[in-house]
Amino acid sequence: MTLLTLADAHLAYGHRPLLDGAALALADGERVALVGRNGEGKSSLLKILAGLEAPDDGVLQLATGLTRAYVAQDPQFAAGATVFDAVAEGVAEARALRARLERHAEGDDLDALHSRLDALGGWTWEQRVHETLERLRLVATDELDALSGGTRKRVALAQALVAEPQLLLLDEPTNHLDIDAIEWLQALLVARRGALVFVSHDRAFIDAVATRIVELDRGVLRNYAGAPPAAGMSGAFAAYEAAKARELDAEALARARADKLLAQEEVWIRQGVEARRTRSVGRVARLEQLRVQRQARRETLGRVRLGVDAGVAPGRIVAELRAVSMRFGDRLVVDRFDTTVQRGDKVGLIGPNGAGKTTLLRLILGELEPSAGTVRRGTRLTIAYFDQQRAALDLDATLADTISPGSEWIERDEGAQRTRRHVMSYLSDFLFAPERANSPVRTLSGGERNRLLLARLFALPANVLVLDEPTNDLDIDTLELLEELLQDYAGTVFLVSHDRRFLDHVVTSTIAWEGDPAFGGRPGMWREYEGGYEDWRRQRERSRVAPPAPAASAAAASTGAAAARGRTAARTKLGYKEQRELDALPARIDGLEAEQKALAAQLADAGFFVRAPRDAAAAAARHAVIEDELMACLERWEALSQLVGGST
Repeated sequence: MTLLTLADAHLAYGHRPLLDGAALALADGERVALVGRNGEGKSSLLKILAGLEAPDDGVLQLATGLTRAYVAQDPQFAAGATVFDAVAEGVAEARALRARLERHAEGDDLDALHSRLDALGGWTWEQRVHETLERLRLVATDELDALSGGTRKRVALAQALVAEPQLLLLDEPTNHLDIDAIEWLQALLVARRGALVFVSHDRAFIDAVATRIVELDRGVLRNYAGAPPAAGMSGAFAAYEAAKARELDAEALARARADKLLAQEEVWIRQGVEARRTRSVGRVARLEQLRVQRQARRETLGRVRLGVDAGVAPGRIVAELRAVSMRFGDRLVVDRFDTTVQRGDKVGLIGPNGAGKTTLLRLILGELEPSAGTVRRGTRLTIAYFDQQRAALDLDATLADTISPGSEWIERDEGAQRTRRHVMSYLSDFLFAPERANSPVRTLSGGERNRLLLARLFALPANVLVLDEPTNDLDIDTLELLEELLQDYAGTVFLVSHDRRFLDHVVTSTIAWEGDPAFGGRPGMWREYEGGYEDWRRQRERSRVAPPAPAASAAAASTGAAAARGRTAARTKLGYKEQRELDALPARIDGLEAEQKALAAQLADAGFFVRAPRDAAAAAARHAVIEDELMACLERWEALSQLVGGST
């Protein structure tokens, strides 16, 4: 059964068409992912389907009695409302009808009111609201103004779900949700009856939920079919990528043929065949127009260049944490955490909203001092931040002033070469046309603002990048380019993200919150793993569902444990030489660090290289050697300390 049909839709803001003859048909039970570049008009199309906006031209036909619910990218609620009040807005008609029946006035058609109330299920609307709140793990009495972005998103979903619509429309539903909440939402949407259209750039989420992908490309909707809805399929995005690759190959072939024909026609025109000149010029004009239309999008993507200046290389160690704890009042956020982050590491942080990911980052980077334990930080660190709240953006400033205030030029190190580029050229690398350079930031979409923030971030040299949810609102093409950039980046990366595929493609290690008692966790427990999200998930699942050991295995394990305790007890302390070495290492490390600091101060003086070039060269060489000596001392200290710890 077809629920909705959109035909020959046109929509434009200013001179730029967002929809140019777009067409879409949606059947009951379909789950359609709407993808496309930022600023192409996906959110506007979703609002048209929801009935919140009308196209400039075209026809939207709905099935009789079709009920729709729309969840915006950034949902807004009345000030001072509670969670219950907000969710109950989803059954506002049922509430109003029942209230009208209870105080029925003279002239009311009671039979009609009863029939409509029965159709809406309005006699039990309170029960439906409470069931939905429980299902989405929401507290009815909580004040909305005090809730996090992720919880407010769940409230908006609850408001839509309680209405039990036939068609659910979601704009970026995974934004502000942590990974556990995203996986929960996946299961909810797959099990739900009815149709779904959602805008998302989360490739893993699309794979898990979508039965069909529709791409909005230069005002036209292109369909990429997945498996039938009943199949409970996954992998729609992989099918889309394969189909898109075939489409690009076909376009490349068509362009080559057009170029060849164009070249032949131009040669023919130059030969001066006057009787046929008019017709040949028309053909050339048509061919040029076709080539521009076919190449415009691909050429734009091909020109995108994301690059970051890694600045001066820091020391080998970026940060070393030993038995670090952090407490805020009675709340333990970090409990006895150990890690060593070295130059070039790409570290992902995983945990639910409110677990303390930002706190742990601030401890690592020196913005907070721990309640207990020690933090040793590296030298020559230059840190650049990507803030998911976009607090660094002035909405009234122009794009050019945001990137390079007070100057039209940007100077950066690209490889071994120092380059100087005009801000217009630099903005074009991030898909901003030159005519938009003097537009205010507030005219940009959410994804375009994130892209602008990346452009601002990469305009300055930094050897440590801290990226807090950089994938929110970014289109898939930009995500893939950002992945490539971070993979090739020579500096250190700290990445907080809910995009599971992005984490898998970028990070080399993962620091995960494991305070969930269901997994044997404790408050403030964090643990480091090699690899990305999937590596961590597999290890976590194994620890959660470990099978009970049979009696014989348990006895063998007990015997083995006793033997191990015997071996440990046999070595209750280090040997004499090892103990002397361990006792001397702290002083040795302190001495090396003091020498390194003094040399760094000398080398920071540019005149030192002029006054005493040989001494300067020797100091630079010694500075590099100290870094290796420090690392060796620290590794030896850690090994000896573990021997002592293992014997107690």
